[in-house]
Order: sequence, then structure tokens, then C-alpha cells
Amino acid sequence: MSETFKPRRSALYMPGSNARALEKAKTLDVDCLLLDLEDAVAPDAKETARQQIVTAVSEGGYGEREVVIRINGLDTVWGDDDLKAAVKANPDAILVPKVNGPADLQKVAHLLSMHGASSSIQLWAMMETPEAMLNAGAIGACGRDPEVRLSCFVMGTNDLAKETRARLVPGRAVMMPWLMTCVAAARAGGIDILDGVYNAFQDEEGFGAECAQGAEMGMDGKTLIHPKQIGSCHAAFSPTEDEVTWARKINEIFDLPENASKGAIQVDGKMVERLHADMGKRVIAIADAIAARS
Repeated sequence: MSETFKPRRSALYMPGSNARALEKAKTLDVDCLLLDLEDAVAPDAKETARQQIVTAVSEGGYGEREVVIRINGLDTVWGDDDLKAAVKANPDAILVPKVNGPADLQKVAHLLSMHGASSSIQLWAMMETPEAMLNAGAIGACGRDPEVRLSCFVMGTNDLAKETRARLVPGRAVMMPWLMTCVAAARAGGIDILDGVYNAFQDEEGFGAECAQGAEMGMDGKTLIHPKQIGSCHAAFSPTEDEVTWARKINEIFDLPENASKGAIQVDGKMVERLHADMGKRVIAIADAIAARS
């Protein structure tokens, strides 16, 4: 496949106001770091957090981890300065909170150009409001517009529960329509999507179950609030050895000259179509990308 995959199995929120946490993040086996200027930072600590994040990201040392800065909304007193600081720090991406529609992302993308942001900086969108759920398809379509730079949805299930008054209950039945709508919107826009956080970080069984649910739904990974969640998260969102072996096997068989014109073949008593081989190529690419990080 020509597409290059970045493992985004785990995305750990780290408060920008905690200098020790920003340093410790360099040692964690996590795919993505969400350095936070928004919810995790008290109003009187916003400026300090901004300065610490700029310093930490500019100095580097995060290795293969994808570094993302979550700014405050542009409708707040901190948003403009956050965006300018993020451009200066040059992270892999900027996470925009409370995206309600395409115009929110288009505005940020325009400001990035005005501020001379590197073309490598992507935008990620927090999907956490009722408006976002109603406009998910249009927001996801921004992924097809290179000028907007959108590459990932991040589900903000806590805020979504607050804004809709829906309850976060085990199994998340009440959230499922919104979660799957956003999965479909992300795929239509050609972008990734990360599941929301699991608040009870001491509940390993419940967390593991929700990770498995997210993987079954087609999520690419999950946002985390504590380093102890990383291992279980990676286990759920990584292809198993059997899945990788099967993917390689069916692709090798389809690549044989005698199968070049066939749309379906029999492998180990199963009928396998070329679409399964294409799905397998993605499994292989993800497994190879994960192995390259190790």
C-alpha cells in the first residue's frame, strides 16, 4: 500500500501546567501525546502551561511519539495566544476543542497560514458537542480538503454527556449512535478517529472492555488519562499475531500468477475475496508501523 500508517492506538492527555509530566512523557510507551492547555489546566495556570508546552515541544526529545497540542477555543481569552504559541512550538498537530462545524476548522486553518505555520502541522478535531454530532459528515469532509489539514477526530465523551445530559453508563448504549456516526464521518473523510476517555482509570476490567468495544466499532485508538492505561489500550488496538499471519498468507496467495485474474479464492476452507486481501494489507501496514516504533 502506498499509504503510510501512524500507530494511534493510544493518545495520553498530559496537562501543560505540570512540567514533570511533560518530561515524563518522553519515557512513556505511548503513540500520541495530547499536551493540554484546555480542560486539564486551571484559568490561573494557562499562561504558565502555554510557556512550558512551547519550551518542551521546541526542545524535542519525544522520539516517534506524535505530539499534539490542545488549545483553548478561539472564542476564549486564551485561544489566539495558544494558537500562536502552538505554531511556534511546531507540533505534529493542533487539537481544536468544541468543533461545531466545518467553519471552525476552516478558520483555524486560515489562521495557521496567516501565522506562517509549517505545512506539516495537522489539525485534529474534538467531537464533543450536539452540533458536532449533527454536522459530523460535513466536519469529516474537511479531511478531503488539504488546505484544512484535518487528519483525526477525537471523541470528547465527557463533554458530550454534559451537553446532551446523556448518562455515561457501562456499554455506552446511549452514546453508540453518536460514536458510530462519527466513525462513519471519519472514514468518509479519510481520517482517523480516537475513542473518548475512560474515567475510572483504576477499573482495569471496565477499561479493557471499553477498549475492546472501541476496536470493534472501528476506532483507531483511545484517549487516555493515566499512563497505566497504555498497555491494555495497545493490546486492544494492535493486530494479533494470528491476524497478521492470516493477512500475509492471503495476500501472498493472491499475488501468485495463477490468481492474478481471480476475484475470490479458497484458503484453508474459506472463501476469500480481494477485498479481504485489501483489508489484510492495512493490517500488515499497521503491524509493521507498530514494529518500527519498538
